[in-house]
Amino acid sequence: MVKPEPAPEYPAHWEADVVLRDGGTGHLRPMTAADADAVQAFHMAQSQNSIYLRFFTYKSKLTAKELRRFTELDYRNRVAFVITRGGEIIGIGRYDRLDDPAEAEVAFNVSDANQGRGLGSILLEHLAAAARENGIGKFSAEVLPENRKMIQVFSEAGYEVHRHFDDGVISLHFDIDPTEKSRAVMESREHRAEARSVAGLVAPTSVAVIGASREWGSVGQQLLEHVVEGTFTGTIHAVNQDALEVSGMLPYASISEVPGPVDLAVIAVPYSQVPAVVEQCGKAGVKGLVVATAGFADDGEAGLARQRALVRQARANGMRLVGPASLGLANTDPAVSLNASMAPALPRAGGLGIFTQSAALGVSLFASMSRRDLGMSTMLSAGNRADVSGNDMMQFWEDDPNTTACALYLESIGNPRKFSRISRRLARSKPVIVAKSDSMGLRLPPGHVVRTTQAPAGALDAMLRQSGVVRVNTIEELSDVAQIVVGQPLPQGPGLAIIGNSAAMGSVVADATEQYGLTVAALESTLMLDTGQSRALPLLRRTVLEALARDGVDSAIVTLLPVIGLTVENIAKTLQACSEETGKPVIAVFSGVFDPRIHVNRQMSGSLPAYSSPGAAIAALAAVTRYAHWLTLESPVFEPPAGVNPQAVETLLDTWLENVSGDGLVTLSAAQARELLGHYGIGVMESVPFGSEDEAVAAAERLGWPVAIKTIDPSLRHRLDLGGVRINIENADSLRRNIVQMRKYLKPYGDKELEVQSMAEVGQSCTLRAIEDPLLGPVVSFGLSGDAVNLLDDWAHRVPPLSVGDTAELVRSPRAAVKLFGYEGLPAGNVAALEDLVARVAMLKDEHPEVAFLEFKPILVGPTTVTVLAVDLRIGNPAQRTDSARRAMIS
Repeated sequence: MVKPEPAPEYPAHWEADVVLRDGGTGHLRPMTAADADAVQAFHMAQSQNSIYLRFFTYKSKLTAKELRRFTELDYRNRVAFVITRGGEIIGIGRYDRLDDPAEAEVAFNVSDANQGRGLGSILLEHLAAAARENGIGKFSAEVLPENRKMIQVFSEAGYEVHRHFDDGVISLHFDIDPTEKSRAVMESREHRAEARSVAGLVAPTSVAVIGASREWGSVGQQLLEHVVEGTFTGTIHAVNQDALEVSGMLPYASISEVPGPVDLAVIAVPYSQVPAVVEQCGKAGVKGLVVATAGFADDGEAGLARQRALVRQARANGMRLVGPASLGLANTDPAVSLNASMAPALPRAGGLGIFTQSAALGVSLFASMSRRDLGMSTMLSAGNRADVSGNDMMQFWEDDPNTTACALYLESIGNPRKFSRISRRLARSKPVIVAKSDSMGLRLPPGHVVRTTQAPAGALDAMLRQSGVVRVNTIEELSDVAQIVVGQPLPQGPGLAIIGNSAAMGSVVADATEQYGLTVAALESTLMLDTGQSRALPLLRRTVLEALARDGVDSAIVTLLPVIGLTVENIAKTLQACSEETGKPVIAVFSGVFDPRIHVNRQMSGSLPAYSSPGAAIAALAAVTRYAHWLTLESPVFEPPAGVNPQAVETLLDTWLENVSGDGLVTLSAAQARELLGHYGIGVMESVPFGSEDEAVAAAERLGWPVAIKTIDPSLRHRLDLGGVRINIENADSLRRNIVQMRKYLKPYGDKELEVQSMAEVGQSCTLRAIEDPLLGPVVSFGLSGDAVNLLDDWAHRVPPLSVGDTAELVRSPRAAVKLFGYEGLPAGNVAALEDLVARVAMLKDEHPEVAFLEFKPILVGPTTVTVLAVDLRIGNPAQRTDSARRAMIS
């Protein structure tokens, strides 16, 4: 009796929640045999034209044989995906492998009601990712000429599509390996979809507050009151199943009773009722949710499980979700005027977009901004950040004309690679200020369900610097920087004019200026301003303008002690006029004013940044100056090194990992490591282990004299001081003597195995390391070997992909890197060759997450050559990176 074939394993890792072109959501998953009835229902609901375009003929119903063929899949040679909304199939995509095992035929079918929402392009991305995973590199399709929408899906995907017309059918063929163009297309579509999904949340036309209460001070009562008093321009509904009247409104008993569509539902019901309310919102066609209800983080694993189910439920019904435990959101655009938050009043309109996570920090940041009278465009508190994240908000801000600067306080980060990609692009047009604690990524706040990092300290900060964001530590620092970027032109250099009415204060500010990397280009700290307003203000204006006109002055700081007869508003108005006249930033420090708000009315005095502490002012200005310098750098250029063969490495890794399961690592032999690295143009100097003196001599004769001998023990291998290595051995007799002496000196450390290696050009010893981190993905680290990295932790880190500028900056960032450029009379090393090596390692790690750990120790950077003397390379089965070549929301 023939045993039946085992059922193929369901590829759960292919499941994903996706954002559609119009900002709605859907759930994408592999099709199963259990979908047969749903596929039949989907087919029978399609129009005759859609059926004809898919099957080249009309068939009112699929046969049982067709249903089996469509739904019974092996997830290798035959794969199909469905996109569902509310459990109903709205799109199907599939591929079938052809006789050529590297090619598959692909086909799509999207429901009539959902055409034009981008389902076809999403299905193509996910099918291509699954096909590449299964060793398929090319797709083909046959399309009728009148099926223009499907032809458009293929032609606009960024692949190089080849067409052939024969017998009334267009045949399409294209390679599905990601290209620069296909990645750009995917990122552009992702940007538009996610921006629209957030726009639907912050600019709704109708809002329902569910849990609106008559109890004064309750969350539901305050949320409804704030929406009403914020003069929201759309329709407002109150939902309360018990009350007869709420805030002068007649409430509805449930969301299903509310007439007309509801764009945004604000949920403030007890913790236990939230899932049922979300389900009702899905059935009622609500487009977005703000869940103010807390408690999910306080209920242990059960609460987190309920939170994840809540997000799945919302996304499956096409809804984005803000929260749970959200402080709410606000939009000051007069066309919207929405305050669906716990903030007592709608903030003053301005250009600053604000994103926070936990409600407590949202309150603190809002208070800090309010003290400075900073105007805001949009504000969103993500609470536990279960769905809508800072990445989503940045996508929205990039297109929002009302937002001129962006501020985020992050307690956790779910997709740092995507954050880096978006912020690098956004920061080119709008300043991005990020506050985070030093422990972010190492541990999670309550209710946050994302990965944590195992990368070296400083790697996440390095990624932020690569992205061009202004990195600060605290809410107050964030607000200090925001004052400058929302109201002042950016400084064009580090030159600073210091102006004031106290010589002692001027000296303090000058010292701080140099500490923060700025230069004192002008100093006038003895202004006499106690001559009355009519004389003092013109003198102040003339002094500031003269200072700003000097060569080398890029900005000015005016530090003033209180002067009788001069109000801070009039001083601020004068200084703001100087800034506007010269196009250079001016900031003010009003020392000795005890009120931290320093009574500067921005509506009267303009947008002058004002501080009570000169240290805070200088720190903020220095941060903005660094950002302005980053903008002057050329847009990052990503140039892959010549002579690399990623496909060959993929083949090697597939072979070596074929029998490796779980998260175990395999350390490659020296020969295997050299073979793999050779496909990326990286050479490793051969070293030969030996047992006897004769074996050592034979190896030296083959490798070439002079040679070095060293212990294989990694703790002693390159330690001349401990007898772990001997160099410049010229002949066989010398080699034999050195072996005897070396074994004698190493005896206290045990019997150590030895190896022989040819001598490389003398140079500076360096270490280059690359790891695969669960949160950040690939991380590349560089330092100069020895005490610099071992004792002083003098490492530099970057997160691939690395631009040409990133690579150059990486090798120059360690404090000890001055040794590479000629130090105390020593010749400079071949830094260009070192940068080429770093670029190859960065590309290797970016392309191959299976390379779990790679360390070159040491690398000798000589005047003409760069030589890798030893390598430690370990491979394993990687987890799915947080930012993959397919659009998906992090769950």
